[in-house]
Amino acid sequence: MVAFSSAFISAAVAALYVSGAASAPTPSTNGPAAVVARAPGVTHTVVAGLGGLHFDPENVVANIGDVVEYHYLPMNHSVAQSSFAKPCVPINNNAFFSGFMPTPSGQNPNVFTITVNDTQPIWFYCSQTKGSHCQNGMAGVINQNFNSPNTLSAYKAAAALTGTSISPPRIGGGVVGPNPNPLGGF
Repeated sequence: MVAFSSAFISAAVAALYVSGAASAPTPSTNGPAAVVARAPGVTHTVVAGLGGLHFDPENVVANIGDVVEYHYLPMNHSVAQSSFAKPCVPINNNAFFSGFMPTPSGQNPNVFTITVNDTQPIWFYCSQTKGSHCQNGMAGVINQNFNSPNTLSAYKAAAALTGTSISPPRIGGGVVGPNPNPLGGF
């Protein structure tokens, strides 16, 4: 049988908390709280074209520093940033835009990633005009305010009433890079 001293156990537990491998306990006294290092942001995967003209998931809840990674399935999709007030239209010339990702079969060899910089809602859509993707429901949101009438269903209803989608003037606001999981099975 191995015996451990209480000092050894306390040091091991503290190392777990500082490394982020375990959550720090909530202090039960007014003493100093444990120092906890925040783990790096997580990656949220969104698949464009899964189940037709759809993003999956279409409603993402993310923290500051998290990454949203868009994967593309057939045929030819994009992701572009808009506002709630003007669905299917880029918010401005600095809206994020993946460009079109033609995908004849399987997954596209590239993904588009953005980093979440605040907790405000980020509205997005597919700007593909052949088939009117945005108008037919291919839209989504990151960090929807669930206490607001500005819901994803309201955004999609307004998008259905718009004319032709508009693509931002250039790719930007994120990074196009190699698909880290090309055999992900989407």
